Amino acid sequence: MSTDNKRPGSGGEPADPPRQPSRRRFLQSAAAAATVGAAPHLRAQTPNPAAPPAAEVRAPVPPRPVTLSVNGRAYTLQLEPRVTLLDALREYAGLMGTKKGCDRGQCGACTVLADGRRINACLTLAVMHEGEAITTVEGLATSGASGALSPLQRAFIEHDAFQCGYCTPGQLCSATALLNEFRNGTASTVTADVRRRPPQLSDDEIRERMSGNICRCGAYANIVAAVRATHDGAGSGSNNSNNNGNA
Repeated sequence: MSTDNKRPGSGGEPADPPRQPSRRRFLQSAAAAATVGAAPHLRAQTPNPAAPPAAEVRAPVPPRPVTLSVNGRAYTLQLEPRVTLLDALREYAGLMGTKKGCDRGQCGACTVLADGRRINACLTLAVMHEGEAITTVEGLATSGASGALSPLQRAFIEHDAFQCGYCTPGQLCSATALLNEFRNGTASTVTADVRRRPPQLSDDEIRERMSGNICRCGAYANIVAAVRATHDGAGSGSNNSNNNGNA
């Protein structure tokens, strides 16, 4: 008996003819194969994005001699033009009394005097102050062998106008300028009539004029008392010690 049309293991039943792939399936497969084969070629033909132009490299400006008059002494320093007055005083002249607090002109710890005018040393360049008389906290005391403290410095000690002391150099320089400004008749934003000389250095006047100096320890009341006592001519008097904290 012939078994040509029998399915194996089917008990002698005829086998189904093999299925032929449909035309649609064939075309889909051919298109997919063509796409895969062409992908590497297309990727190779894609132009690479242009590289950004190289940044121009400028040679650093070499240091040049800068002469600063600080506390009555001339300092000739080799400075780059970008060096701040604060860094020149601390890192080049070795005057470490002026402190670097915020380094952005917000705390007043770096306050020094330039021709008697108080400035933030961190916000100005050293080369801008050639020919000016710079005074730091080291220059407030009396020059000479005795090195006696100024009345304001003594008042700060007697009125306990500092705690950690980090802001104290800036506070002292600022208060020194404050007393000179008031003596010269300079008004402030709390002066009742800015067209006239302030009648007295009140606590409000002191607070406003010292508002650019931050004390993170909170010794403001004693700072005001020390400034007021110095203005009244009693900065070194022991009788004023009971005014501590009454600002």
